[in-house]
Amino acid sequence: MAHELESLANGQTAFASARLTAWHQLGTVTDACMTAQEVMSKAWLGGWEVRKIALQGIEVTERGVTKVDCPDKYMTVRTNPATGETEYLGVVGEDYSVVQNEQVAETLNLLVDASGAHFETAGSMRKGRSVFVTMKLPTAMRIAGVDDMDLYLAATTSHDGTAALRLDATPVRIVCANTQALAYQRSRSSYTFRHTSNVTSKIAEARQALGLMWKAFDAFEAEAEKMINESLTMGEFEKIVAQVWPLADDASDTARNNAKQRTNTLRYLIRDADTQKAIKGTRWAGYQAITEYVDHFAPAKTDLVRASRALTGAGADLKARAFELLAV
Repeated sequence: MAHELESLANGQTAFASARLTAWHQLGTVTDACMTAQEVMSKAWLGGWEVRKIALQGIEVTERGVTKVDCPDKYMTVRTNPATGETEYLGVVGEDYSVVQNEQVAETLNLLVDASGAHFETAGSMRKGRSVFVTMKLPTAMRIAGVDDMDLYLAATTSHDGTAALRLDATPVRIVCANTQALAYQRSRSSYTFRHTSNVTSKIAEARQALGLMWKAFDAFEAEAEKMINESLTMGEFEKIVAQVWPLADDASDTARNNAKQRTNTLRYLIRDADTQKAIKGTRWAGYQAITEYVDHFAPAKTDLVRASRALTGAGADLKARAFELLAV
């Protein structure tokens, strides 16, 4: 899985994470929470001074070289944080308003006020063309007083005109391009600032829009509560497993043996694993057992491959399918 994080000329990766190493094991991991200023520094996002400059075309013919101005388009460039050189980012229209990385972080700060949220991750992708900054919210979603699910407020934007500044309330911790896509998919509420508007003037509007996220989180929590209060027999669980991982009638002996081993592991996870002890015998336990299998037990050549698969692609699809089948 391509992380698309930017590799700088000094050998550093433009990514920072508070206390937890990401699956790609790149960037800087801090021992404590980060401030807005620290997250800019640690992730190499500070001091870019993204700006618009005049755009010209050059035509070379037998008559010589002709420079042609482009009055309604501009080039966006930045100051490279490692080399100090001016670098091309993209082409935008005359109405495009630049949003600095520092403004992205400050927008998050203004939204959460003194709630206790802290900066969690930040990074540059596609050679500086897009960036992300996330804050971890102080209160996790608690399912039936047993399971906690962390929540994040993520800010993402581009500097090449391909995407606006977007805020998402999501349970996904962004550490790369694929987890950003997953965060969008699982977003409970979002708000978009156009690059032609004044970002700071829209804070109140954004806060109101993101306030809807609590209703969305409450809806998810209510769904999970139903699952945790509904019993699940081993026979019912195995039928769901068969739907999540369907086995063709003409499956090979190897495929059948793999399916048998997977089912045995899943039986252990839902029936005997300590991680399911508090929710044993419920539909929520069934979902958690499948999630644990995908994240930690499914065969993989390396831990990196397993982590990548669990976060995106087939692993994410399997967990979504399991939730759909187990929901009451």
